[in-house]
Amino acid sequence: MASSPNGVCERREQIVLTNCRTYLRWIAVTLVLCVLVGPTILAQAGGASKALTLEQAVDFSLKNYPAVRASLERVGAAQAAIGLAQTNYLPRADVVWQMNRATDNNITGLLLPQSIIAPISGPVTVSLSNHSAWGSAAGLLFSWEPVDFGYRGAKVDAARAVRDRVTAEASLTRLDVAVATVNAYLTMLAAQQTAHAAEADVQRRETFDKAVRVLVDNQLRAGADASRADAELARAKVNLARARQLQKVSRAALADILGLPDTSVEVQESSLLGPPPDGSPHTTLLKNNPIAEVQHARVEEAQAQIHILDRSYYPKLYLQSSVYGRGSGWDPTGKFEGGTAGLGPDRSNWAVGLTVTFPALDIFAIRSRKAVASANERAEAARYDQALQDLTGQWRKAQASLEGARSVAENTPQELDAARTTENQVRARYQSGLATLVDVADAQSLLVQAETDDALARLAVWQNLAAVAASEGDLQPFLQFLHDKTQGGP
Repeated sequence: MASSPNGVCERREQIVLTNCRTYLRWIAVTLVLCVLVGPTILAQAGGASKALTLEQAVDFSLKNYPAVRASLERVGAAQAAIGLAQTNYLPRADVVWQMNRATDNNITGLLLPQSIIAPISGPVTVSLSNHSAWGSAAGLLFSWEPVDFGYRGAKVDAARAVRDRVTAEASLTRLDVAVATVNAYLTMLAAQQTAHAAEADVQRRETFDKAVRVLVDNQLRAGADASRADAELARAKVNLARARQLQKVSRAALADILGLPDTSVEVQESSLLGPPPDGSPHTTLLKNNPIAEVQHARVEEAQAQIHILDRSYYPKLYLQSSVYGRGSGWDPTGKFEGGTAGLGPDRSNWAVGLTVTFPALDIFAIRSRKAVASANERAEAARYDQALQDLTGQWRKAQASLEGARSVAENTPQELDAARTTENQVRARYQSGLATLVDVADAQSLLVQAETDDALARLAVWQNLAAVAASEGDLQPFLQFLHDKTQGGP
């Protein structure tokens, strides 16, 4: 049956409406996915490049640098060694079980103590025999040293001295990593500023090169000016290439300390490029520097070894008790019982006693070891004095360098303003025919040098502030001072 025209039209309209609804559903789903997934994708893309502040870079390196993690593990090992030394206060309990098959050809006579020939207990046999029987033994020996005259305490103190030294070394490692991070960060920032100045120089010389060519083409300047302008532009591009090379190298150095791919490391330029600060972070005592603390800990470690030797020449007292049993395949008369006799202990005993030992002739060895330990202690004390002297010298040098950096930073803005004015005036004079191209080239070289000097002078103040803090052994006041200044603090 043929369909009517009206029915065909209605079906076509229904198909079109169905397709439109499906299309709209797909559009809605796509929009929802864009809203939900889009921020995540953007966040991931943004996470590929880390623009770090100096504080963030230092914190990141201290958490992730392998040497820092290794030093913390050494501290944990030294702490565990203290617990190991304290276990010497605990009593000993030794258990033994033995089963054997042997002959009983005993003999009368002395046998000096040794570890080769096994002793035999029982009566001396009249005739030799190749018969063998089972034997067994089991026992428990409990031993405790109630008094040690301070020897075990000295061993624990020595373990604590090692822990203190390792802890100081861990602090020194953290300081070294933090200082290296600050230097790498500021070096990368300085390389960026040098590259920016080189880029600006290339742009100025490109603009000037075009202007010179217009004048040469109009026969208002000699052709040599165009060649000289091209040479100056090429030299500026070479300097830019070198600056970018240094920028990549410094980025790789910072990425190495942070443990990140060098393509994902960026630094925030605005935090350290403002006017240099006038104040300084509060100072700390040089004896609190980790270098001094490590050396002082070594002195205490040597003193702990001397204390151990002082506590060594004393008697050793042991309270002991024992429970044991033995079994034998021979009867008291030496008769072979046969079978499984002797496989298990059938006679037991107990004992309680006090044992005292004293190494009388160890006095000579102890005196010699104490002489060695005393010499080592004096050597470590001398190294501690040397460390304090070196730190004092480093602090004075850092202070002098900081004063010089501040003096330079006070004058570079005037240098930059004068260089900009000179470059503008000389360029205008050249276009008026009152100056030579060499004058313009010199003015532009002076300007790029002034731009570089001004940026680096500000960074030099911060770097010298960090050097002063490093000589004092604590970068935290410097980082807090930096945070306060960049946040608009006093």
